[in-house]
Amino acid sequence: MTDVLKPLNRRAFMGKGAMLGARPAMPALAQNTLDAGLETHEDTANTNMRRNISSFRSLDWRPFFADTRNGAILVDTISRALHFWSEDQSVYKLYPTSVPLSEDLTRRGRTEVIRKVEGPTWAPTPAMKKRNPEWPDFVPAGPDNPMGTHALYLSWQYYRIHGTHDTRKIGRKSSNGCIGLYNEHIKELFALSKVGTQVLLI
Repeated sequence: MTDVLKPLNRRAFMGKGAMLGARPAMPALAQNTLDAGLETHEDTANTNMRRNISSFRSLDWRPFFADTRNGAILVDTISRALHFWSEDQSVYKLYPTSVPLSEDLTRRGRTEVIRKVEGPTWAPTPAMKKRNPEWPDFVPAGPDNPMGTHALYLSWQYYRIHGTHDTRKIGRKSSNGCIGLYNEHIKELFALSKVGTQVLLI
């Protein structure tokens, strides 16, 4: 009896091990930086991260844009993913993102990149300062800057697609309105996009 069960248990164990090994690795935590509004509890965030990964898939640009003139960026706030297509459609990129904390901080619709800044500085908006009077009025470029290493400024006032030094925020509802990417991803997107790149948030 025990001789029959041993191989079955071993196969079951090996199967479970293979499944665990197939899970995507999570990035290591970076040093804490200025918290730009993170209020999500750890267990909720982990659940949201898993949901994000399960719905993380490539998309076609055609349902969202008439063309890819100047390139096109689609930000899906539900799956927490950013999609980029180059103008000639030879380049397609898919990046995990952070999204706004709440529905009232979320803006959807069409805009475009109007400015690109490497080493951005940061200042809280009047609304942020009202909610968080203890926040500094200005943060220079560097490791404590919540906008990371690069930023794409949108035609909507105060809205950006930018990096973050706090990697815990990616895949979560953790911003005051902006879309955040890992620094290595915003650096890549920064190089691929241009002033005039179309942006759609859904």
